[in-house]
Amino acid sequence: MTGQIVPDSEHKGIVGALPPRLRGLALLARFDRPIGWWLLFWPGAWGVALAGGAVERWTLIAWLLLGSIAMRGAGCVYNDIVDRDLDAQVARTRARPIPSGLVSIKLAWVWLVILCLIGLLVLLQLRVLAAIVAMGSLAPVAAYPFMKRITWWPQAWLGLVFSWAALVGWSEVAGALSAPMWLLYAGSIAWVIGYDTIYALQDREDDALIGVRSSALRLGAHVRGGTAAFYALALALWAGAIWLVNRDPLALAALIPVALHLAWQVLTLRPDDGANALRRFRSNRFAGLLMFLACLVVATPL
Repeated sequence: MTGQIVPDSEHKGIVGALPPRLRGLALLARFDRPIGWWLLFWPGAWGVALAGGAVERWTLIAWLLLGSIAMRGAGCVYNDIVDRDLDAQVARTRARPIPSGLVSIKLAWVWLVILCLIGLLVLLQLRVLAAIVAMGSLAPVAAYPFMKRITWWPQAWLGLVFSWAALVGWSEVAGALSAPMWLLYAGSIAWVIGYDTIYALQDREDDALIGVRSSALRLGAHVRGGTAAFYALALALWAGAIWLVNRDPLALAALIPVALHLAWQVLTLRPDDGANALRRFRSNRFAGLLMFLACLVVATPL
């Protein structure tokens, strides 16, 4: 079977031009949807910037970007191996390489190992503390695919995983696990819950039919208010992190652009419109950039 390019792919032409087997591997690692690795990358860049290392340690940011691409791909491959039976029952996911038959389980495992080796290369660039912190993410990553079967809030677990790079970036630059890092991490978790709730709106009907749980289903008619609450919590925690780094009230003004952007997401969100939800979800790539600039401004000496 030839791999189908799913509707939310962002690089249909590039991926579509690949031979079927390579196309299947690219789709399996979601290389056609870079939004995922951008969202995994930004918290790490925030940690580096807020710790004051964005300029001197720019190579670290580059390594974190490579690691995000590789490990997000590895996470997607692992997730699809675990979820292959569920994916076959959902309209949006049944065309994925494993349930469609394009990529075998054996080849998927080999591809997973290759991507993890790239992640190992990035790990070797880190100091001991940051490397230990990075290794600590393996257990939450391995557990994530099962969360949608046991809790209404798998988005919270995704938040733990997708925010982990903030711990790595901060600890690599600061050499310690300190309070601003934890507030930055907690705020990122709230941000992830908010944007992944928006993403889950696309699958509410199928998820309800096959018994998969999500925050979008749990919040029901209150999904817009719930997303707003998580975004507000994220901003409050980020404000706390910034305040501990730079106790100038004007430093908090650096959060205004990202706050306005998140407010725009909520105010223009149409929960019953999958295309609208997907666009709002993808716009968090820009939200991540705005937060990075905020961290850069408040932590860079004049």
